[in-house]
Parts: sequence; C-alpha cells; structure tokens
Amino acid sequence: MLEPVKVGVLGLGTVGGGTVHVLQRNAKEIARRAGRGIVVSHACAKEINQTHPYSVDDIVLTEQLTDVVNHPQVDIVVELLGGTTIARDITLQAIANGKHVVTANKALIAAHGNEIFAAAQEKGVVIAFEAAVGGGIPVIKAVREGLAGNQIDWVAGIINGTSNFILTEMREKGSEFSDVLAQAQQLGYAEKDPTFDIEGIDAAHKLTILASIAFGIPLQFDKVYKEGITKITQEDVQYAEELGYRIKHLGITQRSEKGVEVRVHPTLISNKCLLANVEGVMNAVLVESDALGQSLYYGAGAGALPTGSAIVADLVDVTRTLTTDPGNRVPHLAFQQNALVDLPILPIEDIETAYYLRMTALDKLGVLAKVTQILSEQQISIEAIIQKEPLCGAPHVSVVILTHKVVEKQLNQAIQAIENLEGITGEITRIRLEILDG
Repeated sequence: MLEPVKVGVLGLGTVGGGTVHVLQRNAKEIARRAGRGIVVSHACAKEINQTHPYSVDDIVLTEQLTDVVNHPQVDIVVELLGGTTIARDITLQAIANGKHVVTANKALIAAHGNEIFAAAQEKGVVIAFEAAVGGGIPVIKAVREGLAGNQIDWVAGIINGTSNFILTEMREKGSEFSDVLAQAQQLGYAEKDPTFDIEGIDAAHKLTILASIAFGIPLQFDKVYKEGITKITQEDVQYAEELGYRIKHLGITQRSEKGVEVRVHPTLISNKCLLANVEGVMNAVLVESDALGQSLYYGAGAGALPTGSAIVADLVDVTRTLTTDPGNRVPHLAFQQNALVDLPILPIEDIETAYYLRMTALDKLGVLAKVTQILSEQQISIEAIIQKEPLCGAPHVSVVILTHKVVEKQLNQAIQAIENLEGITGEITRIRLEILDG
C-alpha cells in the first residue's frame, strides 16, 4: 500500500477535534476506501498543551499557522479557522504551496470562493468544502455529482439549526422568541452574539454555495436576500398552525426564465411537507430536479463528529484524486470552470410567491371591506381570511389573510395602501408562503 497521506489541521476546536477523532477511530475503514492511510501529521492550536479525547502523540503541534501550510510533508490542509480574512490569506498560501485544501468555512467559500477556486485551478489543486453546508449531510456531493444528469429546478432547505430550534420550541411549547433564544444560548446552540444565525447570514452563506452548484453560476453572496426570524411572534406561529402550515426559516434558490432567486426568510409551508416536519437543530435540504423529482437530504447540521464526518469524506475524495489529472477532476462548483453562466440574480421585489398577512384592524363595519378592495385593485386574490374575536371588548381585532401568488412589488404597494387606512393600526406582518410540492 502507498505511504499515508499527511494532513495538517488548522484549528483543533470542536470540528478539528472531531476530524482527528473520526480519522483515528475509523483509520482502517478509511484506508480501505481511500486506497491508502490518511493521518494528521501537523496541527495548529491556540493552546497546544491541553488534553484531548484523542491521541496527539504522532501530531506535531504548533501555534503558528504557517508552520503547517509551509511544511513540505503536509499534502492536504484542513482549514477550520472561521471568518474570511486570515482564513482567505492562509488558504491562498496553502494553494500557492501546491497543497489541497479541505474547509468547513461557508463564509470563506461564499465570499471568496470565486478567487480561491481560480487560484486552485491554476495550481492544479482541489478545494473540498462538503462540511460548509449542512454539517455532516453529504448534500454538496449529492447535488454536484449524484444529480449531475438532472436539470435542477429549485432547492429549499433548513440550513441553520439554531433558527430551526427556536421556531420548533415556539410551536411546541408556546414560548416567545426571546425566551427560546436565551435557552438556545444556554444549550450552546446559539452564540453569545446570535446575529449570524437569527438574521439569516449563516444560511445565506450556505445558500450562496447551493445556488452556485445547482445552476452553474458564480458565487454571489452580496445578492442574496436575507431576512431573519426576530419578528416572528407566538401569534403568527399559532395562526399558521390553524391554517395547516408551519413557519420555517428557509433558504430557497430557484431558476426561472427571468433569472435565479436566492433568498433566505421565514416561510409558511404546509404541515404535510417533508421540510415542515424537520424539528430541533436538524438540517434538511429538499431538491427538485427534472429526472429524479424530489429528493431530501436530512441529518445533523453541526457538531464535532457529524462535521468531522464530512471533512473526512472530503479527505478521502482528495486522496483518491491525488493521482488524477487536474482536468479530469470533479469541478469545484459542479460545472466546468469555463461553463459557468452569470445568470441575473432577481431582486426580492421581482419574486412571485403567496403570502401570509397579519394586521390589527378596528372592529368596525367596512374596515375589512376596504382592505379586500385594495387587494383587488392590485389584482391580488385571497385564498383564506380569518378575523379573530376581539379580546375582552378591545376595539381592535387580528385579521389574517392568505393570498394567492403575486409579484412582491405589487404586494408592497397594497401593504402601503392598507397601512394608510384609518382603521388599521401599526405595521402589517408579512411572511412568504411556498407550496413545495414540485
């Protein structure tokens, strides 16, 4: 058997530790699959003297990143630094040194992937990033390789476990958003600053990558529409349930004749839909393609061993390609480098979907008639309408309306006109509604 491939790991935190753990625990099985052993020979860690639940006896530990990426014995660099500045520089340095790179850094790929892949192409090395989307779920490989014979129509996914946990707890336990967020932080599901998760930035990084490999377009994180879950109330969760829907924080990318939609936002989906039943911190991606139809990829979206599993799978893939001519390898973004098409990314105003609208109206004859008249004037048809009973003689009531499909800019005009009505108080809550039935 050939000499083992030597790996240098940048960062021995949760994911780095999980990667070393999986490599050591399943060493024989991995060697059988890869055709040779894969060992961690070097690692960079903030604290090199701490104890680990795996062996570091044969690993050269250092506090300097360059000691790993410049070492002549290291064949593959595993980048687990997070962020986009140092990670970008060190990844480009590894490429310049002729080393293959495996990364779990979705922000790095979404923001600098075009530059990194071009540099890798020129140098004849591979950048593998399965762990960047969906933790341990092999969704990148599925879309890029397993569905290579299909035209992909759309991808919709729960790709942030923190947001999914919060919405699940709000629905199952009747808790308010702020209480569940505090609970998620205590459990370690949410960071001290949870902005990336609850405002949709983390999901947008992942969706950028999925859109690119689904449709063969360059990575364009800056054009993704992002909306978080901070405005979702217990009222909305309950009304959605009454109407036969659940609210999920989805990343959706879809191709049409006009261009490509890439959007992250809270979404009402039928409670019979596969995605509606993905609970807690789990992730799931639903793909609609022309030959296969719908396929669902479900599993743990984070954690030491699940993410380590995806990184090791990439290490096996890279090991298999070490002797392959660079021109015959699987393209980084599924399509050959010279075949990427810069299709227009549609602004959110141009997308067409159905909507859930919740408003506070004066409990007075004629107010609701004026609301429906405005919707009619904007050619927006109503699928369902609920008017709740006023609480304890209060002068206002909650009104919930489900619309049929409409272009968002038309709805914006209708909402503005309704909010200006004398009998309507405050802002209208708007949540997009998707029928994910293919």
